[in-house]
Amino acid sequence: MTGEDKIRQAFENKNWQEIKVTDSWQIFKIMAEFVDGFEKLAKIGPCVSIFGSARTHNDNNYYKLAEETARLLTEHGYGVISGGGPGIMEAANKGAYEAGGKSVGLNIELPFEQFHNKYIDRDKIMEFDYFFIRKVMFMKYSQGFIILPGGFGTMDESFEAMTLIQTGKIARFPIIFVGIDYWKGLFSWIEDKMLNDQHNINPDDLNLYRVVDTAEEAVDHITRFYNKYVLKPNF
Repeated sequence: MTGEDKIRQAFENKNWQEIKVTDSWQIFKIMAEFVDGFEKLAKIGPCVSIFGSARTHNDNNYYKLAEETARLLTEHGYGVISGGGPGIMEAANKGAYEAGGKSVGLNIELPFEQFHNKYIDRDKIMEFDYFFIRKVMFMKYSQGFIILPGGFGTMDESFEAMTLIQTGKIARFPIIFVGIDYWKGLFSWIEDKMLNDQHNINPDDLNLYRVVDTAEEAVDHITRFYNKYVLKPNF
């Protein structure tokens, strides 16, 4: 089915029976993904999520940086959660797995580029159909986010976390962007345009995140944050 066919089909009138059958079964599928996620992830203990592009090759410096970050987190007693796929996600799971730490993968079924990597603990591989359920799992079971260079998906996950913290919907936790050269344009725009020019955020909102350049700085921020607070679920 082509993209045009899908658009035409979406605008076709459906009878009540078609709507009832499709939507009702979808609700059960959504419930099943939530239940499975809650049951598996409630047991894993304190973890930090590492985000980044699925397209990053293993000879890229950011791949190596993600691997090192995961290794350091493991040495400090944290498990590592990734999106379960290749690229930065693979590097995060590899660093945790090879250091003997917990390595969790929340994979999403996509028509291209996504497949779970081989460095996830066998009992901690999860497959999702719905992005929104997968994001709930990241938010609920992470004690921090470390974000390396990525694309739209990476931006979606990181900005959702900042929005939920900003609005008080979840507890505050560390959000660290790694790679000053990659992120500096974005955060200069946020400060110049979003804050100073249009006043769409408050000055305190700039404290929701940190931008650093090394694995050591990222992990140090996580550990210093939790020297002040008791580890707790985010919901």
